Amino acid sequence: MPVLEQLTTVVVDCADPVALADFYRKATGWELTHSDQDFSSLSAGSAGPGLAFVRVEGYRTPGWPEESAHLHLDFTVPDLDRAVEELLALGASRPAFQPGEGQWVVLTDPQGGPFCLIPATTATD
Repeated sequence: MPVLEQLTTVVVDCADPVALADFYRKATGWELTHSDQDFSSLSAGSAGPGLAFVRVEGYRTPGWPEESAHLHLDFTVPDLDRAVEELLALGASRPAFQPGEGQWVVLTDPQGGPFCLIPATTATD
């Protein structure tokens, strides 16, 4: 029997937990469960693990793609073009380097963390 039963939260290092949680709250619609200057968290409910953001003094964003990110998030989306447009309007950026030959899109959140958008039809095929 495994020791670890279920992943409940992915914790992301950042410079400003409040701002980053707000970006992902708006992007996902998930519930903000805690927020202060050092730690903020979102609950995905029954949809899966939540996200949390912890302040790290001197945090330096991963330089995509020059430096390897320690982690990135993947999200499925029903409409890739619409999701990209809405996330850019929320403060995400679209780096020039886009691997995957159009199968997914890489964006970076307002603090420089990369995340990928995958069309829901591709993710389930």
